[in-house]
Parts: sequence; C-alpha cells; structure tokens
Amino acid sequence: MKIESQLEKISSFKNLELLANQVVEGFISGMHKSPFHGFSAEFAEHKIYNPGESTKHIDWKLFAKTDRLYVKRYEEETNLRCHLIIDNSSSMHYPLLTKRDVFYENKIGFSVLASAVLMNLLKKQRDAVGLSIYSDSYEFYASEKGSDRHHRMILSKLEEILQSNNTKQTDTVAFLHQIAENIHRRSMVVLFTDMFQYEDEDKIFKALQHLKHNKHKVVVFHVYDKKTELAFDFNNAPRKFIDVETGESVQIFAESIKEEYEKEIQSYFKKIANTCLQYKIQYVPVEIGENFEKILTTYLVEKQKFG
Repeated sequence: MKIESQLEKISSFKNLELLANQVVEGFISGMHKSPFHGFSAEFAEHKIYNPGESTKHIDWKLFAKTDRLYVKRYEEETNLRCHLIIDNSSSMHYPLLTKRDVFYENKIGFSVLASAVLMNLLKKQRDAVGLSIYSDSYEFYASEKGSDRHHRMILSKLEEILQSNNTKQTDTVAFLHQIAENIHRRSMVVLFTDMFQYEDEDKIFKALQHLKHNKHKVVVFHVYDKKTELAFDFNNAPRKFIDVETGESVQIFAESIKEEYEKEIQSYFKKIANTCLQYKIQYVPVEIGENFEKILTTYLVEKQKFG
C-alpha cells in the first residue's frame, strides 16, 4: 500500500503526531501474524493461567491483589536508545511543494513523518529517542529520553523543520563527527539523508564509521524522488537545472542525457550500498511516497539484532 492511500483518510489532519500514530496503528494491526508479533509493549495483556503452562510469565503482583493467576503476554520492558538524525540541507527540500501538495511529498517532509512514525513506535515500546538536525549548522540536539514531555518537544522541533526552506549548504562529514561525539550511550543511530554529500566517499564513510563507536548500530535511510532523481523523468523541453544549495545552473535537454544519467545514478546507488555493506552499516534506499512498512520493519529487524 502506498503512502497516498495509507494516509488519504487523514491527510486533512495537520498534527504530525496524529499522522504518525495512524501509520503505526495500521502497521501494528498487520503484525499479529508476522514474525514481529509480540515486539511492542502495546501488546501487553493478561490472560488467565491454564494449568500446565509455563509459570515464567505469571504476574505475581496481580495474583497478590486478586488471588487469581494471570499470565503476562508479550510484555517487554526495554531500554533501547534510538538517535534520529535528519539532514535538513536545501537538497532535502526537493521537490518544491505547491499549495496543493501535502508536506510529506518531498524528501524532508517524508523524512520528518518517517521520524515521527519511528518515535511513535519507540514510545509504544518504551524505548528512548534522541534527535539531531543539521544543515549549514548543527541546528538541534536532544539526548535519548523516553518521557512524554521529551517526545512532545521533539515533535515540535520536527514540525519546525517543515517551515524552513532557505538555501543551506552543509558539511555532512563535520556534523556527523560532532553528532557521534554527542551520543555517549550505546544506541541505534538512524540517519535520513539524500546522500548528496557523497563527493568524498572516504570521508563520509569514516564519519558514518565514527557513528558506530561505542558499539552503536547505524541505519542509513537514503531518501530520494524516484521520478526525477532516479528515472530522470522529464519531457524534452529545454530546462534549466539549478543546484538548490550552490545556485549553480545548467541548461540541457533532459532526453539527451537521460540514458547516461540513469546509468550513473544506478552505479552511484550501488556503490553506496556496497560501501555500507563493507562498513557494516545498514543501508536502506527509500523513495518518497513509499510505504512506511520498509522503515518500520527495518527498525524491528535491526532492534532484534541489536539485542
């Protein structure tokens, strides 16, 4: 199911938390027969103990109150920490949205909603979440916590991102190193970026490797617009392509370079994937408008490995 149909009934809501909760509830409803059934603290429930069952999950506190034996099912008290990182450079604000578009139809909006979705699941599982945002500066940092107040503060900051669209270049390498220094306790580190700072591949992957210190697990969600950035789907009218960060421009006929562009971009994606594999970084390309199931499933699988 695409995100458009998944959210069509609630697209009129502007509250990020409501949207995220709707996505997670839909995902959870489909999990009950999946290998992930029982991961969420929300699944915690009691059932009457039947003689012959294991006594491992009997709720003795409830027994003391009711004098009846109940079994706790799917209870999971976790202390996993997840640190979300969002690239807020100008290239992430592509495609430019019109008044008719909804906020999650460009890369930054999709990343913001995906982050809110992960936060919602983290909250349900009683896990702690932190956030870093960078562009031409290290815009925001919050350490990993699990309180309601902390979640509201981060959600408010995510909503602020959607209002910013200034021309911002970035030095991903420098900021990833700074973020790595801020994450002191073992965490799952999740980065949303379009990987447009890939000019010096050795430096960018050394920065990602730095994020892995202290035995952190690193997941990179490579966000892209499939139609234009991957398929280069433009008609053959002469067009001016402008670098949203530097302002540099070039005029070309799209069809004249389409074939060569597609070969280059496919090679680029493959190179990133192979390098991430080499560095033992989980690399997940995600297109704008894609179902959040890939993001949520990746989180659950990596959490299971993280142990």
